[in-house]
Amino acid sequence: MGKPSYIEQQKRLQVVNQAVSEEERIERARMLEEDIVRQALKQSVLKLNPAVMIKNPIMFAVEIGFFITLVLPFTSLESSMVPAWFNPIVSLVLLFTVLFANFAEALAEGRGKAQANSLKQSKKEIHANLMKSDGTLVKVASTELKKGDIVFVKQGEMIPGDGEVVKGLASVDESAITGESAPVMKEAGGDFSSVTGGTMVVSDELTILITSNPGESFIDKMIALVEGAKRQKTPNEIALHTVLMSLTLIFLIVVVTLPVFTSYLGFELDIAILIALLVCLIPTTIGGLLSAIGIAGMDRVTKFNVLAMSGKAVEAAGDINTIILDKTGTITFGNRMAYTLVPVGEERLDEVAKWSAVSSILDETPEGRSVIDYVQSKAYPYNEAMINGGEFVPFKAETRMSGIDLRDGTKVRKGAVQAIVEWVKEQGGRIPHDTLKKADQIAAEGGTPLAVAVNGHLYGLIYLKDTVKPGMRERFDQLRKMGIKTIMCTGDNPLTAATIAKEAGVDEFIAECKPEDKIEVIKTEQAKGKLVAMTGDGTNDAPALAQADVGLAMNSGTAAAKEAANMIDLDSNPTKIIEVVSIGKQLLMTRGALTTFSIANDIAKYFAIIPAMFMLAIPEMEVLNIMHLHSPISAILSALIFNAIIIPLLIPLAMKGIAYKPMSSNALLRRNLFIYGFGGVVVPFIGIKLIDLIVALFI
Repeated sequence: MGKPSYIEQQKRLQVVNQAVSEEERIERARMLEEDIVRQALKQSVLKLNPAVMIKNPIMFAVEIGFFITLVLPFTSLESSMVPAWFNPIVSLVLLFTVLFANFAEALAEGRGKAQANSLKQSKKEIHANLMKSDGTLVKVASTELKKGDIVFVKQGEMIPGDGEVVKGLASVDESAITGESAPVMKEAGGDFSSVTGGTMVVSDELTILITSNPGESFIDKMIALVEGAKRQKTPNEIALHTVLMSLTLIFLIVVVTLPVFTSYLGFELDIAILIALLVCLIPTTIGGLLSAIGIAGMDRVTKFNVLAMSGKAVEAAGDINTIILDKTGTITFGNRMAYTLVPVGEERLDEVAKWSAVSSILDETPEGRSVIDYVQSKAYPYNEAMINGGEFVPFKAETRMSGIDLRDGTKVRKGAVQAIVEWVKEQGGRIPHDTLKKADQIAAEGGTPLAVAVNGHLYGLIYLKDTVKPGMRERFDQLRKMGIKTIMCTGDNPLTAATIAKEAGVDEFIAECKPEDKIEVIKTEQAKGKLVAMTGDGTNDAPALAQADVGLAMNSGTAAAKEAANMIDLDSNPTKIIEVVSIGKQLLMTRGALTTFSIANDIAKYFAIIPAMFMLAIPEMEVLNIMHLHSPISAILSALIFNAIIIPLLIPLAMKGIAYKPMSSNALLRRNLFIYGFGGVVVPFIGIKLIDLIVALFI
């Protein structure tokens, strides 16, 4: 038997570790979630430290209110306007308000840390075969490897560190990094030579040049990045935070100066009531959830196997107008694959298939494997035993052909059309009249023709094509509906570029594109006030990935591309940008929706607490009690309790995000204003009334 085809090899070597059942997976996820919740409860208490709380000024103000109301009963400042139990109850409610806000943030951080812990577990000790200068191999610990070392990894061994393949072709299981069980092919040269430490070689062998020092590997960077606690605030988040702080400061001034006016009217307000008023006036809801929204946004991106270097990158993705895509390896597979076979002269198709297969059985290049796969998929007959005892002729740049010399003296060759034509003539054969015409037609369609000949007899052409990845057209249609323009950049000639662009369904394309041209396209779009995303995988894409507002590098690409980008797609799927854009929009929409809700629900609290506050001294203010709350004390407590419990009730929404549906900005604004604006007014009226009915039973 000959070697298995590329497809068979991938199917045979898909999974290294035994798969767990669905029930076990669900149970493990449930236990992990329970552990995250337990840790979040613990952290919500530890975060009460004022040194930590001051980073969130809104909730810090609430915490100060808690401390004041806690010590108030032990001072001479306590008022006789309210019952003795009022201050302790207010203090308790304020404490839970802060705890709920801390819990929301800790829960979001906990998910990121859980992912980091799972990655840390994958960093087990690996032994490496270090290649000395004389070619000998020495067994060393992976932690001893440094940048510039060369290691040898064979089938069944773990790759000890990040590096570049300098020799060999092998199938690598990257499930430890990407979560995908299907192996990927890695080979020296090109855009598929980058390997990651902790992955496993499942076939053949590789010689790898280590490109990172201990503690600087890709996994180390992933661990640092997914720990949400280290996330920096984005400009948009900082701007919103400034607005919320301004509102807090304004209401603080109002509450502080209020006793002056009430003193003029001849009565005084209890300090606990003033604190309750302040807490209800300031935007505590969004203040308590703001950090959780940002951290959860990065967490959602990670769940799609996209590693975001910062929250800013996720947020910028929500406003993307243009996406620049590299063709090779991004829109297309990157390797030329057999598309069809073309007979020339009077030759039969089955004969072309037979000799194409024979010439490719020992050819381990992607093109050679694709020929075998194509012939097998079409069920064309060929005898694999023909190659027994034969001598493989590898491809060489000077000959531009490869093939095999069979045991009976038959010479089979495949290669560049002109090279094969010259070889056939040297063998005394003739060239069918339509050979060059059909070759030119393949080239005009954006393909690459290879000729196949046997003993000076030219049989036909192999039509190689850089195939567009499945589902690309549908994905680009989705981007178009989202109002995002797609531009394909390629070094191919205009004819080939136009063919691929039409097949993929991109809006525009730039042919014969050099690295500096990609940067110029991005700068031109940015000069128009647009935010630009760039996806790529090659070293030549690195400058453009760095220039783009959102640079999404493929994990299968080069180290230079991954270093330049601010996002890395662990699945190497360029259309993943759609999920990234959707999550970015989700983040912005969630923040906007909860801000709208937070401000809107203050209206109901005003109608509850302000009349109640003055009713204690001026009974005539009862006319403003439109909610018909039981008493001034119950009204204040109900508003305060609602203000506290709405935070944990909104945590699932903050963590999951608002569902994004492609629609115009105006339609989106109307929808959110109705749901979260109108809803933010109605829900608190109902909630405060229900809480008041319960509170009234105990006072």
